[in-house]
Amino acid sequence: MRKISLFLAFCGIASVVAGPAYAQGTPKQKAVPAPRPATQAEATVPAVASADEKAAKAIDGFRSSKFGMNEADVRAAITKDFGVKPDAIKSQDNPAELTRSVLLAVPDLLPSGGIAEVSYVFGYKSKTLIQVGTVWSKGTDPAMTPEKLFSNANILRAHFLGEGFKPDTIAVNTPVAGGVLMFRGSDAKDRSVILLLQGTFETKENNQRILTPTGLLLFYVADTKSPDVFKLPPGQF
Repeated sequence: MRKISLFLAFCGIASVVAGPAYAQGTPKQKAVPAPRPATQAEATVPAVASADEKAAKAIDGFRSSKFGMNEADVRAAITKDFGVKPDAIKSQDNPAELTRSVLLAVPDLLPSGGIAEVSYVFGYKSKTLIQVGTVWSKGTDPAMTPEKLFSNANILRAHFLGEGFKPDTIAVNTPVAGGVLMFRGSDAKDRSVILLLQGTFETKENNQRILTPTGLLLFYVADTKSPDVFKLPPGQF
């Protein structure tokens, strides 16, 4: 099972960097065109759902696993959501941030989207759920293709654009280091969803930039501004 790094570096869009676990070791595959930057109209939440018709999106976790739950409760929620046996849920520690994660592989988490790996991250001090991350790549599914990654990314972006995130927090189709930020949006409590299509760019004829996707990363983050991870106190070094 491929390890998933904690991606709380997404606090600022410009600081998004591809994790080494997904940026290396992937065979070169057929490239697909990089998404073009969205227009103002495209980046705005569709007007089909007014404030009276649809409540604003609240990001409280993923499915039955909610931010603030302890590990035992999250494991129970995972078992409920995916019908897996307890021994299908793996665990790992992050020695740099002193956080802990539980992970599992999920076939067709996105319908016909291939096998994904979902990670649930528990905070350094709180020991409760602070982030849920999902990755689709050849590391999670040997049958994954760039075209499938691109399709999954477009499906999820379209979904999130209709979810009622705060309009002034929405960013779509933004080139970043290591790929394209397909979507980012926050709710009223500044909890965020981040969708990154990871890959490499090549410049072709007429200066057209082509992205070869190698991974699709989706994160639900409780606090991007002050994440519950270990940091050295000021003045120690």
